[in-house]
Amino acid sequence: MFARQGLSPTDMTALSGAHTIGQARCSTFRDRIYSNESNIDPSFARQRRRTCPLSGGDGNLAPMDVQTPAAFDAAYYDNLMARRGLFHSDHELFNGGGGSQDALVKLYSDNPALFRIEFVAAMVKMGNINPLTGTAGEIRANCRVVNS
Repeated sequence: MFARQGLSPTDMTALSGAHTIGQARCSTFRDRIYSNESNIDPSFARQRRRTCPLSGGDGNLAPMDVQTPAAFDAAYYDNLMARRGLFHSDHELFNGGGGSQDALVKLYSDNPALFRIEFVAAMVKMGNINPLTGTAGEIRANCRVVNS
C-alpha cells in the first residue's frame, strides 16, 4: 500500500519515528499490553497496565515514548530495541531476530542525526502524495473502515 505511494520500507521506518512524541489512548494499545506477545518487556507492560485497565479507561493516556515523551528525538528506536514500543505495529519494525528493518532501527538509535535527515526526507515524500479527489476517493466516516 505505501509502496504504491512511493514510500519505501526505509521511509516507513523513519516516519514511524514520529511515535517519539505524543500520547496514545488506552484503547489503541490495550491489546498489546495484555497479550502474550514475546516482544514486549514485561515490566513495561505492567507499567502501562496501571493507567490502562483491561476494560474501561479507553481515553486514559500514555506516552508513546517512555524516555523522552515531549522531545522529538531518536529515543523511540531505543524503546523498540528494549521491547518498549507501545503499539504492535512498532514492533513489526524491530523484532530483534534480524528482521528486514532491525538494522535500520539500530542505526537510527545509534545515529539520531541520520534519523532526523531521513525523517525529513520521508515527510517531504509523503507530503507530495496526491490525494484522491472527487469520485476517485472518499472521506471515511471512520478512518479504520471503508465507507459502505
